[in-house]
Amino acid sequence: MRANRASGRAQGCGWSIMRGSMIKTELAKSYTPAETEDIVRAKWDEAGAFHAEAGPAAESARAGKPYAIMIPPPNVTAALHLGHAFNNTLQDVLARAHRMKGFNTLWMPGTDHAGIATQTVVDKRLQHLGEPSLKNYKEREAEGGRDAFIAKVQQWKDEYEATILDQLKAMGCSCDYDRTRFTMDEVCAKAVREAFSRLFKDGLIYRGKRLVNWDPVTQTALADDEVEMQEVDGHFWYLRYPLVHPSENPSDPMDCQEVTWSELAARGYPGAGKRPDEEVAWVTVATTRPETYLGDTAVAVNPDDPRAKPLRGLMAQLPLVGRVIPIIEDDYVVMPDPNASDPKAQYASGFLKVTPAHDPNDYEIGERHNLDKINVMAPDASISDKHGWEDIGDAHLFVGKSREEARKLVVKEFEARNLLEAVKAYRHSVGHSYRSHVPIEPYLSDQWYVKVTDDRLKGEALRAMSRDQFDGEPPAREQIAPGLPGTGAGSNDDGGRSSTPAKAGAKCEGDAELRFFPARYAKTFQQWHENLRDWCISRQLWWGHRIPVWHKRVTLTAENWTDELLKWGWDSYVEGNWEDDGIVVRIVRTSDGSVVDPTVDPLMPVTKDTEGEYDIFICMRDEACFLKSQISNLRFQQDPDVLDTWFSSALWPISTLGWPDPDAFPDEIPEGSALLETFNPSSVLCTAREIITLWVSRMVMFNRYFRDHTLPFRHVYIHAMIQDGHGQKMSKSLGNGVDPRDIIQTHGSDALRYVMTQIATATQDVRMPVDLVCPHTEETFTPKMITTPAGYTVPAPIQSCPSDPSKKMVTAYGIASGQAQPTDEMPLAINASQKFDLGRNFANKLWNATRFALSNLETAKDHGSSSVNEKELTLADRWMLSRLHAATQTIDRALDAYQFNVYADTVYDLVWREFCDWYLEAIKPTIRESPTQQQVLRTILNAIIRLLHPIMPFVTETLWPHVSDAGPAGLPGVELPSGELCCTVGWPRIEARWNDEAAEAIFRRAQQLVEDIRRIRGERNIPFKQKLTLMADEDIRKLAQEAGGMVEVLAGLAEIQPMGDRPADAVPITFEGREILLTGLYAGANEADREAEMTRLAKVIAEKERAAGQLAGRLSNENYVKKAPAHLVEETKQKLEEAKADLEAAQQALAALKQSAN
Repeated sequence: MRANRASGRAQGCGWSIMRGSMIKTELAKSYTPAETEDIVRAKWDEAGAFHAEAGPAAESARAGKPYAIMIPPPNVTAALHLGHAFNNTLQDVLARAHRMKGFNTLWMPGTDHAGIATQTVVDKRLQHLGEPSLKNYKEREAEGGRDAFIAKVQQWKDEYEATILDQLKAMGCSCDYDRTRFTMDEVCAKAVREAFSRLFKDGLIYRGKRLVNWDPVTQTALADDEVEMQEVDGHFWYLRYPLVHPSENPSDPMDCQEVTWSELAARGYPGAGKRPDEEVAWVTVATTRPETYLGDTAVAVNPDDPRAKPLRGLMAQLPLVGRVIPIIEDDYVVMPDPNASDPKAQYASGFLKVTPAHDPNDYEIGERHNLDKINVMAPDASISDKHGWEDIGDAHLFVGKSREEARKLVVKEFEARNLLEAVKAYRHSVGHSYRSHVPIEPYLSDQWYVKVTDDRLKGEALRAMSRDQFDGEPPAREQIAPGLPGTGAGSNDDGGRSSTPAKAGAKCEGDAELRFFPARYAKTFQQWHENLRDWCISRQLWWGHRIPVWHKRVTLTAENWTDELLKWGWDSYVEGNWEDDGIVVRIVRTSDGSVVDPTVDPLMPVTKDTEGEYDIFICMRDEACFLKSQISNLRFQQDPDVLDTWFSSALWPISTLGWPDPDAFPDEIPEGSALLETFNPSSVLCTAREIITLWVSRMVMFNRYFRDHTLPFRHVYIHAMIQDGHGQKMSKSLGNGVDPRDIIQTHGSDALRYVMTQIATATQDVRMPVDLVCPHTEETFTPKMITTPAGYTVPAPIQSCPSDPSKKMVTAYGIASGQAQPTDEMPLAINASQKFDLGRNFANKLWNATRFALSNLETAKDHGSSSVNEKELTLADRWMLSRLHAATQTIDRALDAYQFNVYADTVYDLVWREFCDWYLEAIKPTIRESPTQQQVLRTILNAIIRLLHPIMPFVTETLWPHVSDAGPAGLPGVELPSGELCCTVGWPRIEARWNDEAAEAIFRRAQQLVEDIRRIRGERNIPFKQKLTLMADEDIRKLAQEAGGMVEVLAGLAEIQPMGDRPADAVPITFEGREILLTGLYAGANEADREAEMTRLAKVIAEKERAAGQLAGRLSNENYVKKAPAHLVEETKQKLEEAKADLEAAQQALAALKQSAN
């Protein structure tokens, strides 16, 4: 299944491809990425360079140790942006480096179906196009609307999956594309069904009615870690609830007698005596959400509040609604204290309205006090009396209003009745949906949960952590006893548990082997699990993995229970006949939510005491299960919900490798189970910090649960985040991302990759401000920005051409928001950024240096030999080989520690500052006549290309055939095995014998001498072609001699003479504390040049005189000398000496210049 061979040819890039064969051409004068990158990719594809082996194939190929990375699958919502380019570049650097080091390297690519995100974006697109939307499809669900809508989403998925894979290839990502997976393909879907079935069977999946995070826009539940907290400006409203006595009329609980202030005063209520005696008394609740008062079922007060005791036995009545609710005492209530540091105490009234169906804290209070839960909202968060609210009273005016409209109306009605006591501005944190970006609604709903709080999941994740990164001691493994699977309906009772091979307290494979880089993120991982709540996995969507459970509610009596259960095959299940088919049955009694297993539970058979409604749940593992048609005829219905996207993502490290049955997919996984056994656990996960909880946690739990405690990966590398120019995370849904192909178009893939690697520090997020390029005129300009309804700053969806406003273009935000689509008249604008100039310049520098080096190697008669006379090595040769050894060691350590910026900076310095700026310049006079030096150059260039390849694969692969053709590289102790492709050739191995500290020390002295002379040249504008004479003592002349002519060549010296009488035009330089002289600086200078230099020197003299005077004055101050820190006084003395020396040198230079003019 290899890619088709490329056809056609490209000239000047170093390779031509015609009829599948590769013919080397002349190396072009300059590097043009657009002419080379397609050809290089074709070479890789044709060679199958990135295909990993497992099983017998790996053995026959003598593959090395396995090294695997499972790509964080990008969502198919849109094209990739620079955040993805960042993440994937770092993964590719690791994959390429390890492949070159001989590892059997698998980088598994794939994409994620991204349920809620993809469904939302497709719905927006349909609405923009004027086609039937999701709402329309739902109206005809019975006529196949669900399948029709899913087909639309599938079309979108196919389009963007292809785009994403093209982007990965354009960036040079060395994935094993033959193994590309999708989280909803049949290989992954089988894993999802198997995982759900096992967890369901083991009591770790249950259905419960709980308060969930509800997104009123997408109308689905969200997990806790899908809620983003945002600071918002709101208010505290202080509402008065009238007090009443409990009704004495059993048939009318609202027939209550009002409580007056005089009665409260008699009860000892603080401050009641200051109120009019016969006025109806009240309590004041403080709330940020007045509209939810419609669902209040209690008022709570702290038992330590002095007002609590006088209120015992009284109740409150809700205005308009009329509901009479109890006044309860609970320690959760914050006591009012205007002087407290806690903002809640500052704003508290001491009375808390309790709305168990619309607030998570109130829900817990309701559980403690057995309060009713009244849901007063529809799924779209509008006020509704159709979802559990019955005692509507006189509150009809609120029904149908949005929560925002209802809030205003409630406040208005309370104010009209003199029941609004006060309003205070309040800034607080509110949970928002991570997809729709609107405030989430706590909503009472039946959902499916994974019991991640169980030790078999949560505990295994904590025990996986490396002990040196764990704060304290991880929990000991609990004893697992066979018996009834865990309880349902959200019960906290652990119940019985299915058997597991791990005994209590046992140590297992994978324990203490998971490490985080940087280590601080281990704390995030640990704290998340220590405060974990069960995971809501059901989503009210159409796009995703359908929950494989069929349901029917029945009424069972002592007379009918046998017939009712036998209809669907209860006897076959009890007898174990369906076990091989992966069918699991759970029966839940609706009255108390208890789970009944008909195979073991004593509640079966049904007796008079246990009669009532029961929910029968049948989970079917296999898509084509025989039981489906049988139970469909008995009015069983499949659960309409789909699984949370993160459920399938949690299985990604094993589902992609064929778990649970790799042999079931011979076409996709010809190696069978060998693939799973070879590459699970993988080596490292590269991801961002915001999904440590969403994804990393769940992969660890699931992998360990389903694979006998095996880890999904041994290392987790958390990288920084790429932000736009406004500090906002780049996001597909937000539309502020930059397509990496835009940067590739303007700068080349290697430029993109180098900058992505170079900015990958261990700490700081990276802002990436970009401009737009007009597709009409190719002008670069700053786009017009707007603020989205959610408060983000983004480019306006449609921009005008800067030179012709009548011409328009579409931005990425325009597409993501559904407000604009590119056309021929209004094309898509591309992005550009000067940040990538660094990478482009680096690629060009490497290209030019290689051309120069190769031009000097063409004269080699024997095309190189690793057998050289080491005595013939010059100082520059020994220095460069030592620097190569040091760089290789640094790069290896950086890769091991995921310090990508260190790798990038090291190889940059090696190539640009050391190889190009110094070594190539130093060897120019000798390279053509020295076979030994030619072999050194050949070896160093060859090694450099290899070291740089993982970061910049295109330019290095293009240069590789030319470098390789220059002859076999290598020296004794420098191993550089040959190979046709750079991407699969061996990594440089350089023995420590080439670490030459003495040569480096001498070379550093020679560099400093050259730089000092160059500085004088620069200050005086002396052209390099004008040769100077250096007068120096014996030690410095010896240094120049040891440098082998390098000083003369690089400093532009005609000769180096012993110190003698000072020539009139000599310019002094202080080198290593000694004075040396440069002469000949003004030879041949015209009058204008002399005048300009004398003017410059006069300014220097005045500046140094002023500086020396100030420093001397400071030192003459006795208070300063006595009281200032000793190191500052010493520093001042040193600066004074330097200023005096500089002053003397400038004065002497000016005198010499005047004398030479005469």
